[in-house]
Amino acid sequence: MTVAIIDSGGSNLRSVAKAIDRLNKSYVITDIADEIMKASFVILPGVGSARNVMSELKKKNLVDVINNLKQPVLGICIGMQILFEYSAEGNTKCLGLIEGDIQKFDESTDLKVPQMGWNKVTFSDQKLKKFNNYYYFANSYYSDIQKHTTATSEYGNIFTSVVEKNNFLGCQFHPEKSSDAGEYFLQYFFQKS
Repeated sequence: MTVAIIDSGGSNLRSVAKAIDRLNKSYVITDIADEIMKASFVILPGVGSARNVMSELKKKNLVDVINNLKQPVLGICIGMQILFEYSAEGNTKCLGLIEGDIQKFDESTDLKVPQMGWNKVTFSDQKLKKFNNYYYFANSYYSDIQKHTTATSEYGNIFTSVVEKNNFLGCQFHPEKSSDAGEYFLQYFFQKS
């Protein structure tokens, strides 16, 4: 079993790799289509902007590769956001795998933007309640609640913290920075097939 961590220009590749390593999973950090397609699991990590990540994926001819993956795929933070159709960050057309848009937190409130730190994640499915916990977030943009939302958090308003459609799972938080809760969530991802 191999995990392909897609190198899409984000800056948290090593911390994701370390988290996978702690779970004793074999991984490769790659932007090679063949390695991505042959992997048992694929991770789209995320620190950066939607525009830059999409630009990198286009440059590396990976948009169609990702859109056609059949194995479990996990999008982390910006990696989750680019699964959607559009991001207000840089007026960016994204992968379009999940319906909906990504928008910016309202900066006219007392909330600090970006949201940085620990926040509660609440799963709607009774079977997933065991994953209700605090996870580490670092985001200025978010998705509203929609039909593929499986967990929510609150930061000014309630937003999507986990989304799932077919073989694509996205989390707005950083499991690789979320201690035991994050490790437990990654184990959940690796149980998918």
